[in-house]
Amino acid sequence: MQERLQKILSARGICSRRKAEEYIERGLVRVNGKAAILGQKADPAVDTIEVDGAVVQERKEMLYYVMHKPVGVETTNVERIGGAAVTRGISVRDLLPKELRGKVFPIGRLDKDSEGLLLFTNDGVLAYRLTHPKFDHEKEYMVIVDEPITDGQLRKLREGVTLFGEKTKPAKITRMGDKQFLLALTQGKNRQIRRMCQKVGVEVLRLERVRIMMLKDEKLKEGQIRALRPVEVEELLKAIGV
Repeated sequence: MQERLQKILSARGICSRRKAEEYIERGLVRVNGKAAILGQKADPAVDTIEVDGAVVQERKEMLYYVMHKPVGVETTNVERIGGAAVTRGISVRDLLPKELRGKVFPIGRLDKDSEGLLLFTNDGVLAYRLTHPKFDHEKEYMVIVDEPITDGQLRKLREGVTLFGEKTKPAKITRMGDKQFLLALTQGKNRQIRRMCQKVGVEVLRLERVRIMMLKDEKLKEGQIRALRPVEVEELLKAIGV
């Protein structure tokens, strides 16, 4: 049965659908020896599909891991594509055990200056459900700012602020101290929390993702990675409707 290439690559655990589009645009995806185009369909049972010269195989065992990404580490799983370096700094790929490199990819992004929980998987369906804006899955962050933040400023963050001509979705706020609070939101735009805080007059000094939906792990140290427990996988998949 023919399906869009993005769906095939995601279902095979190669990458997310968004990343698949990027690979197609860069000419890294080929079908029966010819460069693929966006919107193209293929039948994995009949057609030979390649990504950067490697033939796409049937999906193997599903893998689910969580890492505490340290500050200063880039969220990318690609070391080289087509012989050209993609990142010059340290990436989360460098922190993965060798046996996992090339087998799992990070879900979503966590900017270089931030730390905290980051999921890794070869499950393209999970990646799609967690990253596509229409599903509104919640993530929570511990935020420390440079000066005492007022109740009024927190209220503005809770109600939403205007960034690039668009108002952010309402957020859940829990004050933890004069300069510290928890912020939970269902959006994940580039550096959104930092920009939201700047909008109300404070600068973020530390930003840590402490929860992805129901998944938390306060004991996971910076740079550490562990497999999700079966009950965690079950709860996560149930929550996203799989």
